[in-house]
Amino acid sequence: MLLTRASEYALLSLIEISNAKSPVKADKLAQQLTMPKSFLAKILQNLAKQGILKSFKGASGGFLLGRELDQISILEVVKAVEGANPSVFDCSSSLDCCPNSVSSCQIWPFLNKLQVKIDDFLDDLTLQDLV
Repeated sequence: MLLTRASEYALLSLIEISNAKSPVKADKLAQQLTMPKSFLAKILQNLAKQGILKSFKGASGGFLLGRELDQISILEVVKAVEGANPSVFDCSSSLDCCPNSVSSCQIWPFLNKLQVKIDDFLDDLTLQDLV
């Protein structure tokens, strides 16, 4: 799982929310971006739990960014919505995760190097880079 629809929705939502001056409601955002409201609401809640968004309750409630755009990495967003680091293959982060239970996999060193580069790239890339 490198990036799923949840990551895509999270990034698109964060870009829209970054342009708002007042809290953005999940239903309005879902309609604006043509996303399923219940799925988007869960994504926004996960982002709020991680401090990426601030959540406000009540009639004028909704979501605002929790930090500046340049302080939110894409890796952090993906971890928040996916519940784990994005991985190229099941085993790319750790040989212990090999689905084939091979103790000396010939391609794991390559997969691991690729995974480290992707993690570093996503950690260096911020929401500011997307807007």
